[in-house]
Amino acid sequence: MIETERLLIKPLTYDNLIKYLKNDNSLEVELCLNPSSRTISSELKDALENTILPNVANTNKNYLFTTLWTIVLKSENIMVGDICIVDEPNQQGEIEIGYGTYEKFQSKGYMTEAVNGIIEWAKTQPNVKSIIASTSNENAASYKVLIKNNFEKIGESEGLINWKLLIK
Repeated sequence: MIETERLLIKPLTYDNLIKYLKNDNSLEVELCLNPSSRTISSELKDALENTILPNVANTNKNYLFTTLWTIVLKSENIMVGDICIVDEPNQQGEIEIGYGTYEKFQSKGYMTEAVNGIIEWAKTQPNVKSIIASTSNENAASYKVLIKNNFEKIGESEGLINWKLLIK
């Protein structure tokens, strides 16, 4: 678990992910959190079913690099968003992150703080040298999170902006 000033960032286990997908507040009950009104996008549902769950089930992988991490606002004990690392570090020591803030909690700086928490955690991982991310070129809020965390724009392709942060 990662703790920042306002947030707890918790990696979800396989069983947690199954409850997350049910979206019936059973995960919140299990984690002793207040109920949330989150929605699961079709893209996230697809990623959970086809990539995240199989990777977390693979005992040869470090699940911390393949699971969804839930972001909890300490003051309200409620989930405000999610962040994931797409896979274990590649041969260049890169990991890729993706993230989303629940609508009710957007524009409060929570994701900027959560990404910073993941960066600090990544710095303690021996094989991680950099973090990459891609954002829609139309999603200013998403790329502002990366800019505030010192990511550098490394290119654009098909409506996406590609970003990188060297950490070692």
